[in-house]
Amino acid sequence: MREEISAYKRERILEEAVKLFYERGFSGTTLDDIAGKLGVTKPFIYTHFRSKVELLEAICRPTIEMSLEAIATAAQQPGTAPERLFRGVVDFSKVVLQRQGNIAVFFREEKNLSEAGLAEINALRKRFDRVLSELLEQGAEAGEFTVADVRVAALAIGGMVSWAYTWYQPDGRLTIEEVGSKLAHIALQMVGAQSAERVSIQA
Repeated sequence: MREEISAYKRERILEEAVKLFYERGFSGTTLDDIAGKLGVTKPFIYTHFRSKVELLEAICRPTIEMSLEAIATAAQQPGTAPERLFRGVVDFSKVVLQRQGNIAVFFREEKNLSEAGLAEINALRKRFDRVLSELLEQGAEAGEFTVADVRVAALAIGGMVSWAYTWYQPDGRLTIEEVGSKLAHIALQMVGAQSAERVSIQA
């Protein structure tokens, strides 16, 4: 029970920090500001995070980890490469759009991460690119994809989905699932998948 309470408190700190970093920026937000929103004192935050930079890293890193998990899990599933790519892009899109504030803070405040924190996140991003590239390579070797450069294609797909945080509107005409499906369909077209529309319906 004690661990659950501690995890809840930590999550509440992160929630308020995301909101304030998004609204005011990292430099424009103090730990006192976050504490004030929570109705606590700054020492309360220090029991969970040693610094504002550590708090920023705790906001940014999980989104990259979850994105990697989405692609890696889909890549390991049974099925054709187009089916696995479709599922991976849909699930990756969900991570990005459900954590829209977190990823916005990451792209805006990447320069404020510690050297070690940034290196860790960049390593995760490289693993993401590698897993996606390997999936595209498998599809190309099986004749399911027609793509000249799997590395560039992987970067293009990752960038397309990641950038969706800038334009997605939660109260817009498309749900997160619908956006994910459309992006997955575009990804299949980008790599020359045959019967891309049929894959998007069945996956």
